[in-house]
Amino acid sequence: MVASTDSPVLTADVGGTNLTLALMAPEGSRFRLLRKARFSTQEEHSLLGPIQRFLATEPSLRPGRACFAGAGPVLDRRIHLTNAPWDIDGAALERELGMPVHLVNDFIALSCGVIQLDLAEAGLVTPLPHGDGSLPVARPEGLALVIGAGTGLGVGFVVRTPQGPRAFPSEGGHIGLPVFDEDSLALWQHLQEGLPGPPGAEMAVSGHGLAEIFRFLLDSRRVPWTQAATAILSLPDADQPAAVAAQAATDPACGRAMAMFVDLYARVCAELCAVFLPTGGLFLAGGIAAKNPDLFLADGRFMARFERNYRAHLDQLTRTTPVYLVHDYDLSLYGAAHALACTA
Repeated sequence: MVASTDSPVLTADVGGTNLTLALMAPEGSRFRLLRKARFSTQEEHSLLGPIQRFLATEPSLRPGRACFAGAGPVLDRRIHLTNAPWDIDGAALERELGMPVHLVNDFIALSCGVIQLDLAEAGLVTPLPHGDGSLPVARPEGLALVIGAGTGLGVGFVVRTPQGPRAFPSEGGHIGLPVFDEDSLALWQHLQEGLPGPPGAEMAVSGHGLAEIFRFLLDSRRVPWTQAATAILSLPDADQPAAVAAQAATDPACGRAMAMFVDLYARVCAELCAVFLPTGGLFLAGGIAAKNPDLFLADGRFMARFERNYRAHLDQLTRTTPVYLVHDYDLSLYGAAHALACTA
């Protein structure tokens, strides 16, 4: 099956909540977004249906190849979506669509997209000031680490090689849940009940995790039960995290939950920085940080927890790591297109 390098590339970002499709036009070493559409992952039964409807709306734009990014590991050309009830079958889609189909983990796509970012463009990223006010500069040759909390918690990284950048997946979102004070220890113990092993970071640092933190704080009487809390808990599970974040500034229970979430997020990032040494930058992606930047910037909360480690050389590491909050919602779509070369 021969793929044209001049025709548009069909890309997809399939998360646990949203499924976004796009057609990207190659322009030299970069891509231009032609059109995109969003669908509900939970309301679809496969990827083929929305692709067919998407392509049918403008039949003159026929892609020559495709790269689909999904929230799950790629095994034997399949992605089992970790937060959705169906799989992505690359071989079957290739037969149905009549074009080469490449599958990548969603954080492979984000990692490939990150290295294309213009870090000076405020609309795309916001650098987070460190506790001393400094803004370390990312080294172009350094490893870039991408960590993102959305429906789940994803981790990916990209390195520069003489042959070009190469992105790699990771199961870093399932490292152990950090414990650093009495509340986080009590949460750890609460989440551990009934599990065969210790709870992972994703159980708290994710959309589902934010809702878990909120309920834990209420049930353990660490925060007062409010009218807002009653209203939030009456919502469908998928809508509760956004409601908690939206009322963080006005409701004490929501504010405490969001503060604990940011603290846990920061500790996960600090521990992963000790593993990856991301001199090329730590990028906070995913919907929660992108939609709530003020909660990460306010009072330097994220950085205060990020920079507080048990050894001085780890403090130095986190204090000199460039940290960026990613705003570009199309980053994964561009990254999926670039992944055709970045993962070869």
